[in-house]
Amino acid sequence: MTLSGDDSVGDPSAPLTEAPPCVPTSPHARAKRRIAALMEEVETLKQDKAVKQRKTTYYISQGRAIRRMVVLYSPIEDLIAENDRRCEGTDDDDPTTENRQDRLQRGYVELAKSLPWIHEKLATLDHEESEEMLKKLKRGADSARGDDTGTLKDLVASWVNIQCGPTPLIRIDDKHHRGFVNDACGQLLCPAEWRWEDPIVRAGIRDRTASFIVSENSWPAFMYENYKSDIKNLERGLMKSKLLVMGFKAIFTSPSSANEVDGDGDGADIIENCRRARRRSDQAKVKTCVASIIGMRRVTPRAIAYAACQIRFALSNITSWRTVDGDFDYQIFWNNIVDFFEDPPGAAAQYRVDQLLEWWTRKVFGRNHRQDLTPDLISKMSVSALAAQRQQMEDAAFDSE
Repeated sequence: MTLSGDDSVGDPSAPLTEAPPCVPTSPHARAKRRIAALMEEVETLKQDKAVKQRKTTYYISQGRAIRRMVVLYSPIEDLIAENDRRCEGTDDDDPTTENRQDRLQRGYVELAKSLPWIHEKLATLDHEESEEMLKKLKRGADSARGDDTGTLKDLVASWVNIQCGPTPLIRIDDKHHRGFVNDACGQLLCPAEWRWEDPIVRAGIRDRTASFIVSENSWPAFMYENYKSDIKNLERGLMKSKLLVMGFKAIFTSPSSANEVDGDGDGADIIENCRRARRRSDQAKVKTCVASIIGMRRVTPRAIAYAACQIRFALSNITSWRTVDGDFDYQIFWNNIVDFFEDPPGAAAQYRVDQLLEWWTRKVFGRNHRQDLTPDLISKMSVSALAAQRQQMEDAAFDSE
């Protein structure tokens, strides 16, 4: 009996279908093809690794601006979450968090200014890719903060030695003999409402008595012009100290430029500025400064707050970066400085803040205002005005014909 094709299915006695015969090739040729395929796979893996490494390097490099320009302590995720909350129109009924939320939202705006690409990037990446990007940005941010801490540890000691002449001099490689145990550092760290020269104040601070608590609720003397405050007008001279400007310039323009803080960038300094420019042109080429890399053209409140925290840490005797030093909370200190600039009580205070920031910009970048040349301003200048007048005369001549 002849079985049909369908009947043979599953029949163990049916003959097996033979595989088509192979066409013989040489082992050498087969090996070459296998090697070529493997090399292609390796090359693809290398390219993927190179692309990933370039992304990592880019994100880490971009992240170096975050602690300096945006937030010193708050996680980037908190800024993003606050912006999302506002976009969704979600209300928070807790009035005690309003100030913090406003600060976070202003931080997100500063983040978008410092990293213009990040807003769109967050919208296109999936959750895992976004987390990976933020992790690398944080790596760069913390690395930059650590670098600045190390730089200012040495520089601040040498500046205090020159300006205050302590005996013995502060060692640049040692922090244990700084802080309130050192008279020069103690005077600069002393709260504005007290006078370090008073032996009762000195003893109370050093003994950490309840009557002399040093916390972030006091402005330190190093924040004031000439390191002296006016107890009847505590705003006078605040944020205008030489040490603060020097620290800022060491971070954002270069350590060598920190020594060029005398004068306020007005015409009286033009000759000296030209001399400095000639001296710099004769020196070896140096790496691009932080301000140029991140596109900073004006001094911002958060950059000042960052510099102040770094200088306060350099003057202290703690050896590793931390949020709280005794009774002093650096995060709240940073918040206080930012709020002083960004949350003034009214129009008069806002005007004084604007004037103070202009003073800072002149101190750091001189009196150049090219970044302020808006199209509206340019349209009112003589070149544009002449072009408009010539066009009007041309139109009038055409109409008269």
